[in-house]
Amino acid sequence: MTALTADKKMQYTEGVEVPVPVDGGSTIFAGANVCYNAAGFLVPGEDATGLVYAGVSRSSINNSLGQDGDESAVVRRRGLFLMEFATEISQANVGDNVFLVDDQLVDLAGNVTYDIFCGIIAQFVDTTHAFVDILPAILQADVASHIADPSGAHAASAISTADAGDHFAAAEATVEQQLQKLGKGPFFLTLPRFTGWTKDGTDKTIALPAIESPNPVIVKRAYANLGTAPGSEKTLALKLNDAALLSIAGTDTQGEAESLSIAIAKDTDFVIKANETASGAGANCDITLVMYIDDGE
Repeated sequence: MTALTADKKMQYTEGVEVPVPVDGGSTIFAGANVCYNAAGFLVPGEDATGLVYAGVSRSSINNSLGQDGDESAVVRRRGLFLMEFATEISQANVGDNVFLVDDQLVDLAGNVTYDIFCGIIAQFVDTTHAFVDILPAILQADVASHIADPSGAHAASAISTADAGDHFAAAEATVEQQLQKLGKGPFFLTLPRFTGWTKDGTDKTIALPAIESPNPVIVKRAYANLGTAPGSEKTLALKLNDAALLSIAGTDTQGEAESLSIAIAKDTDFVIKANETASGAGANCDITLVMYIDDGE
């Protein structure tokens, strides 16, 4: 193989319409939305797995008794086509993605099963008709057909990574496994400078802003720092959602607990309670919670 050393006449086509070999056993009608099947042959469009949108057929081809590729249909790969929708649409749907129902009908996302993308609504006509720009689907389909991966070799669960820092176990060698581990945590929640509980030997709920997690979590560690120590023979006991968190006694101003397992359900407020065995008002306190997503393991 060598680079050019002189001018070359390059064969050229606009690519607006191309002939495509038809699947054996298929009949293609002119004006039909058509797709490539897994073998790359043309079939009528439908809401089915394994299909990639090809465009609109300009030919009427009956290859019902033929073999793959015995006949070819001319397929138009760009333009605005007046398409019929299986469910009602409105002007507000202009710009929405469109998907195949069959070789004639199309519909919006949520109304189909396999999401065979065939274009974008460019102009609303009436509640069941719109002009659909098919070029975005063709561009996407070209990419999809080039990176088609029936074996799943490019799935996140199959792609290995170079873990130069040995951050993951040997069994956590794929992108999917490592993302799942990173997604578990740890996560840190800091509750700074709450104050003002009464020292009378009873639980006092600390007034905090509403704090909750969209996922269930398990609090594994807690660290606290007091502005003023409880004092001789006095103890500050802290609870999280009525589970013992940690305590600080005597002249200490810091406390920690590193063997916790406090489960907090999703969308549940984090509630801190203080109980100090003395009279008067509590001093400032900072708390940091270390937690992980509760995935049942």
